[in-house]
Amino acid sequence: MSSLPDSPRRTALDATHRALGATMTDFAGWDMPLRYGSEREEHTAVRTRAGLFDLSHMGEITLTGPQAAEALDFALVGNLSSVAVGRARYTMICDADGGILDDLIVYRLADQTYLVVANASNAQVVLDALTERAAGFEVSVRDDRDAYALLAVQGPEAPGILKSLTDADLDGLKYYAGLPGTVAGVPALIARTGYTGEDGFELFVAPGDAEPLWQALTAAGEQVGLIPCGLACRDTLRLEAGMPLYGHELTTSTTPFDAGLGRVVKFEKTTNEGRFVGREPLAAAAERAEQAPPRKLVGLIATGRRVPRAGFSVVAADGTVIGEVTSGAPSPTLGKPIAIAYVDAAHAAPGTEGVAVDIRGTHEPYEVVALPFYKRQR
Repeated sequence: MSSLPDSPRRTALDATHRALGATMTDFAGWDMPLRYGSEREEHTAVRTRAGLFDLSHMGEITLTGPQAAEALDFALVGNLSSVAVGRARYTMICDADGGILDDLIVYRLADQTYLVVANASNAQVVLDALTERAAGFEVSVRDDRDAYALLAVQGPEAPGILKSLTDADLDGLKYYAGLPGTVAGVPALIARTGYTGEDGFELFVAPGDAEPLWQALTAAGEQVGLIPCGLACRDTLRLEAGMPLYGHELTTSTTPFDAGLGRVVKFEKTTNEGRFVGREPLAAAAERAEQAPPRKLVGLIATGRRVPRAGFSVVAADGTVIGEVTSGAPSPTLGKPIAIAYVDAAHAAPGTEGVAVDIRGTHEPYEVVALPFYKRQR
């Protein structure tokens, strides 16, 4: 799966992307498709029909053993021992000070087997941290990044496309659940997860099966308008859906409570006598967030046309800096520029007036709104 050590790694679908004329980009050390044509068209396809993504840059780590659940309960902020076999959970791994090292999805594949999926940029950090934290538990931690390719079909037509290629019970597959099955003759872990705000599936397969599966999905989706989609539209889709991105909304200098995601921290764990890495600082962060949070994560919608970018200052009517944009882009669905930002709590209520973004010296007015910007009709 990898090319030369000092060049970006290539996924099993690299030749397919190039044959499709994709614009490639180096992302977290991987050569990945940014777009195939118009990123607006790709975005709209996912919202209204379906899009096909290569996500093989994500980092898979498998934990197996009698104490796999206890090891994860200690290493992560979530209560993974309570996850049923066949289900998945969104969680985080924090450092000893409560700062976020990464956000994760963890699948319980069997009673003693878990699959941890990390962001590409943090996969090695997560692997190292899990290996260190699992010491003393009866569990093995295995780097499975080369064992999987990951394809995603996202959008309202995704269930129909996948049903035409598998006998797996997709109707019974809940959101944040996964089951082993066969798709187009290819063995796969079929997960009802995604990063777009739409219904859809992520398919974990052997790298050698990625290309035939991609072609089968493309053919099955042709009649309903499925198209290949790159990382650019994946970013605008997740932004509209209010989903955080590591390195933007989530960093080692923020806790889950700072990001408005304190719900993922489970203090009531019964394993390890309730101990887990970062517990005390996170308890203090929880109390701080409840009493008087210094800043909150909010949505901003432009009244004009200028697009904010990460790092731009958010200002009050008098020009005082009250926050910072973490992500910003034009929203194809709303037809306006949008942003996610950390702002002082006094200016964080939806409808707060006088808020602007400093875009290269000009204070562009923005409306404060609650996240997400977009929520699909279920």
